[in-house]
Amino acid sequence: MDNIKSFELDHDKLVPGFYFLGEAHKVGTYDLRFKKPNAGDYISYAALHSVEHLFAVVIRNSEVKDKVVYFGPMGCRTGFYLLMYDMPEAEVRAATVACLERCLTLDEVPGRERKQCGNYLEHDLEGAKREIAAYLEVLKRG
Repeated sequence: MDNIKSFELDHDKLVPGFYFLGEAHKVGTYDLRFKKPNAGDYISYAALHSVEHLFAVVIRNSEVKDKVVYFGPMGCRTGFYLLMYDMPEAEVRAATVACLERCLTLDEVPGRERKQCGNYLEHDLEGAKREIAAYLEVLKRG
């Protein structure tokens, strides 16, 4: 069986950052790596869940909403995958930064009610904001 692109990356050398993994059928796959893999520092489940809700709602209400294919967490809890349709990498990165900044202004996690979420009790808005703020610093440095 062939490996997928993300498994071909040497996770011992990865550091937090924004990575383009490739494109298929005009869909670009991006690795939004919040944490260094295998370093023992992972995003908590509650913060991961809340970042997912925050970013997914913000980007789907942004100027690039028609380009969004998917946004979701990595099972290893070190970041997220973002799939965008027919959009240059520089524009995806700029939209990502803008959306993350917008996430920091929200006072509640969207879709956190029982009828809206399959695990509504496991959210952490403040933890999510800490993770987003730290990741934004990484993006602004590099």
